Amino acid sequence: MGILNCTPDSFSDGGRYGENVDDAVAAGLRMVADGASIIDVGGESTRPGADPVSAEVEQARILPVISALACASDCLISVDTYRAQTAQRAVAAGAHIVNDVWGAQREPLIAEVAARTGAGLCLMHTGRERETDSDPIRDQFAFLRRSLDIARAAGVADEAIVLDPGFGFAKDAATNFALMRRFRELRALGRPFLVGTSRKRFVRAAVGEAGDQDRATAATTALLRVAGASIFRVHDVAANREALRIADATMRSDTGSQG
Repeated sequence: MGILNCTPDSFSDGGRYGENVDDAVAAGLRMVADGASIIDVGGESTRPGADPVSAEVEQARILPVISALACASDCLISVDTYRAQTAQRAVAAGAHIVNDVWGAQREPLIAEVAARTGAGLCLMHTGRERETDSDPIRDQFAFLRRSLDIARAAGVADEAIVLDPGFGFAKDAATNFALMRRFRELRALGRPFLVGTSRKRFVRAAVGEAGDQDRATAATTALLRVAGASIFRVHDVAANREALRIADATMRSDTGSQG
């Protein structure tokens, strides 16, 4: 999943594609050429401290890009939004997946949009604006089970749901690395997982200012793939595809040795 931020203030690439639809579409197509199967289009920064924007501003940023990208490519398109109205309009414009960083708990109607339109639904864990459990895995289960209940009650089929542990969302470095170390435990929730570690603060801090954040991200991608993650939301598609090839080759080798 390639990240396409149509914002002026996202932490890594804000301002690059926020004003020119052609530039944004070209960036999406480059990621497809590099091996992305999904392009995730967002119109509001989710970095800590970012200024909120209205639904109208968000939609003005992303809907023309989604529409143009849908015409230019047969890749899957994901809309990064927690707003039901934006999700509805994005799917009408050509998006296939709704990616909600609040796990359908901020605007539960977003799950009804997914159910009504047949869109996929990604439910992300967050620690923002709530009390969290001291055990990060226990907190994941409590939050994501509530999100799953909302989605299922709205009529979203299980096969349309993907979960996301929300790396970096109100989590310190120790919690993020604990989630990586214990990631296999999350598979008990019974749904595929999307992960987004790309260029996150805890990754950058681990390698220091002189480190390469995309190579560091690729290391997390390989580790999380072996631990069971299915979809990887990244800025540098090519580097992470290479990391996935190594991880998948390792897993195939292990399966072969057992067979």
